[in-house]
Amino acid sequence: MELVSPADAGIVFDVVEDGASYLENARKKAEAGRRLSGLATLADDSGLEVPLLGGRPGIDSAYFAGAEHKGDGRALVAALLKALGAAVTSSPPAFFRSAAVLALPDGRVFTGEGVLAGSIASEPRGTHGFGFDPIFQLPDGRRLAELSTEEKNLLSHRARALNALEVHGAFDAALSASEGH
Repeated sequence: MELVSPADAGIVFDVVEDGASYLENARKKAEAGRRLSGLATLADDSGLEVPLLGGRPGIDSAYFAGAEHKGDGRALVAALLKALGAAVTSSPPAFFRSAAVLALPDGRVFTGEGVLAGSIASEPRGTHGFGFDPIFQLPDGRRLAELSTEEKNLLSHRARALNALEVHGAFDAALSASEGH
């Protein structure tokens, strides 16, 4: 099986992520990709949840600093630290959550979810990753932005969601479906 991006497949699409959950948004993206390409399509949606902020930024993580700063890591970090105020000095718990969906051409849909627990650090550190990674602190004290891509790919919320897909047989089903064509 060969993995291709939408661009590699000559597909341009922008799915409005207006679902009420990560899973709903990931499903919308995977099913749209499958409809447009006719291929098995893998998609995810994820975000940062801070219980002290009532679970925010949550599914609106990319927009937490305002629509004009969508995905801008520095702006997102600044907005989160501002929202936490003095409470950030207590390293409040936080969770990265991801939902992954694999939509197969035959209509079957597989889902997996992953969570990475940590806390919010008061000072950004590290140059890898994106978004909130510089202030997301792992239990061992490192920030996600300090991990190599290989390390992050082993333990991240997305890695855990993909592992859950594998446990549910999603990739075996995709291989079987592609061999039938």
